Amino acid sequence: MASPKVNDLQAFLAVAQEQSFTRAAARLGVTPSALSHTIRALEERLGIRLLTRTTRNVAPTEAGERLMRSIAPLFEQLAAELEALGELRDTPSGTLRISCTDDQIELCVRPMLAGFLRQYPDITLEFYVDYGFTNVVEERFDAGIRLGESISKDMIAVRIGPDWRLAVVGSPQYLASHRPPATPHELTRHECINIRHRPSGTIYAWEFERDGQAFTVKADGQLVFNSIMHVLNAAVDGLGLGYVPEELVAPYLADGRLVEVLADWCPVFQGYHLYYPNRRQASPAFSALVEALRYHG
Repeated sequence: MASPKVNDLQAFLAVAQEQSFTRAAARLGVTPSALSHTIRALEERLGIRLLTRTTRNVAPTEAGERLMRSIAPLFEQLAAELEALGELRDTPSGTLRISCTDDQIELCVRPMLAGFLRQYPDITLEFYVDYGFTNVVEERFDAGIRLGESISKDMIAVRIGPDWRLAVVGSPQYLASHRPPATPHELTRHECINIRHRPSGTIYAWEFERDGQAFTVKADGQLVFNSIMHVLNAAVDGLGLGYVPEELVAPYLADGRLVEVLADWCPVFQGYHLYYPNRRQASPAFSALVEALRYHG
């Protein structure tokens, strides 16, 4: 029996982990048809079926599961060793993948990007916008960004921004035709622009606080987005009230495009943190990113 090639095993591992030829092909930078041909050739050389294929699903067979468990740690070790070799370069290099939301990019990442890219021309930063609380370990991200209170205790967390509050905002045109709410409970009479963090999740319930008592209001409206930036834009366009980070709407409040209501009811949240597995070896490139993002306020 001919020995399988390393590239073929890497292709198998990608399909087995992603359970999708399409996603695995995107991960490897090849076409799904070429990847399917590689897997069929591997199975023929080994004389055993590694994957079960249906019209909707791809899953490892018992033999595939055994092979995946055997080779996955080896590829992880190989990747770690290659990254360690990169540390011998004169300047930090490599690609860093970060899971975050678009407002986190605007508030914490964007201000440092230009200077960071100039200082480290051999580092590539890849930001994946996702409101679904992605598992950064399973999805093989180097790190993620979340509120400090939402991070698991087994992760290392580095503060990258100050504490912040949400602001209920609407355009002057909208508030001219709808009486501004005096309490959060009056939001039920308004068009509220909502956000759903993940497709299968519930719509975010607006959080408020008064005299030490926290509560939520289910705000109804015709618009639901999965991006806070689109909530902001819809509020600017006069389509309803949005609940948006105060720092993000500050320029719009300053020039009058938006007006804040219910300011005394909006709680303060713990600032954004960069988080990553405590077993992650800090490469020079990753250490440079952490220091560039670290909050010193």
